[in-house]
Amino acid sequence: MAHDGQDLTLSGSALLPDLLSLTGAAVAPCAALLDAARSRVREMVVEDGRVSGALIEVHQTAAHGLAWLATYVESLRQMQAWAERLEAQDRFGEVEALIHQIAFGEYLSQIVGGIQMNQGEIVRLQDMGLAAEDARPLTEAGATLMRAGNTQSARLRLVELMQERAAEITVGRSGLEDELEMIREQFRRYAVEKVLPHAHEWHLKDELIPMEVIEELAEMGVFGLTIPEEYGGLGLSKSSMCVVSEELSRGYIGVGSLGTRSEIAAELVIAGGTEEQKRKWLPAFASGEKLPTAVFTEPNTGSDLGALRTRARKDENGDWRITGNKTWITHAARTHVMTLLARTDPDSTDYRGLSMFLAEKEPGTDDHPFPTEGMTGGEIEVLGYRGMKEYELGFDDFHVKAENLLGQEEGRGFKQLMETFESARIQTAARAVGVAQSALDLGMQYAQDRKQFGRALVAFPRVASKLAMMAVEIMVARQLTYFSAHEKDEGRRCDLEAGMAKLLGARVAWSAADNALQIHGGNGFALEYAISRVLCDARILNIFEGAAEIQAQVIARRLLA
Repeated sequence: MAHDGQDLTLSGSALLPDLLSLTGAAVAPCAALLDAARSRVREMVVEDGRVSGALIEVHQTAAHGLAWLATYVESLRQMQAWAERLEAQDRFGEVEALIHQIAFGEYLSQIVGGIQMNQGEIVRLQDMGLAAEDARPLTEAGATLMRAGNTQSARLRLVELMQERAAEITVGRSGLEDELEMIREQFRRYAVEKVLPHAHEWHLKDELIPMEVIEELAEMGVFGLTIPEEYGGLGLSKSSMCVVSEELSRGYIGVGSLGTRSEIAAELVIAGGTEEQKRKWLPAFASGEKLPTAVFTEPNTGSDLGALRTRARKDENGDWRITGNKTWITHAARTHVMTLLARTDPDSTDYRGLSMFLAEKEPGTDDHPFPTEGMTGGEIEVLGYRGMKEYELGFDDFHVKAENLLGQEEGRGFKQLMETFESARIQTAARAVGVAQSALDLGMQYAQDRKQFGRALVAFPRVASKLAMMAVEIMVARQLTYFSAHEKDEGRRCDLEAGMAKLLGARVAWSAADNALQIHGGNGFALEYAISRVLCDARILNIFEGAAEIQAQVIARRLLA
């Protein structure tokens, strides 16, 4: 283990000796505790030999607690894998070791004492039907880590090193291949030069991101990163998507999210489209010639997509006519095509009657945002996430060509959409990591520059501890996100892992933004300071692409199935 020549002893250093052995020994007891929790919660929710959705609702705290426990266990497993990879490469230095031991010390302590689902809800082992003796193997294996892993001295040493190595892009090595780190450097430079100088002004003026930026991103391949080369894309991995999304979102979440709509639309066409649809749409998405938007949510349905009421009927020419209302549609005015979910079976009452359309529209202008016949819209004013704007849309006999029914199959829209959830949640987790990193950047800079009582704020232990925990949890969320992306790249089902990454990443982003604003004190509450924007931007991450409660519900059902 490379630690810059330091003599590491428990009494004389912030670092624990034999760290990887200690953390490795704690992983199996964590997994065993999760198995016990799963068994106890299953006892609560099984009826007549099957998991009951109604009983999961009754025992929601237990079920969602199980989801969070599983997320923590997988996070520690991936942190251990990260540390072992770096150790094998002789890249596991002091910064990485401090991050690793603090992460294990904190997350093990929370597993035993109470996991923070959000700022106001803590789930404890007893909520999942567990007793103190169930956790005894974990408390024995992890005793040293829980006692001495996340200490003030460890946190202060980490922040000291963060200041010394401020030029490094990430706090600690990511563990990714050098090629991906080169991509990171490219997009970090772009964000610093072209995004950060303008992001706060775009936010304060509630302006759309300039088309110049969209055109530059298109030239850089952002919209076709993961589209296969045969269809005009770059054919890169989901891991590359994570790195790009992370660094662009670090500059401004609106810019980091521009590729999300193309990612979702491309996934829909790749998984469910006909060959003709793939050849028509994928090259246009990849080049940025056609900008898509996702049109799913309705005013009274929220996350219950199976209850959608927007209707699509065939006209006398065999084309489709769509009538209904949609809401929370991002970047709706500027786009050329909508991936639109509507009910084609008027007698259906659930997801089985839904179909997906590639509904073409004319891009609007500031004065006339929705010029296409049969379509109206109005802007929803929002706290943050402003660079693409949010809209309510109305459709009245809106025309969609017959050839634009996705896959030329009726009634498969919901299943087609479900096939995109993995990538969408991985990408959202990466955006969350980027927003959290932005908060850390701002918090660190302010803590170094601001003097109080004759000292820089960073010299005060509680300020430094906030910064250290941001860096630690960012790395935890990052590793969980990268693992999900790797599983997707390997062709393995990863809806569970992607959901965990999104669940944790969103909480980490909000915590980082909140703590960075606290470091700013009263100035953080002033609109002129960028951290006020980052706080607003971070808040949406716990809501879109599956609200935290829905995400926990989905994870729990998978764990209990």
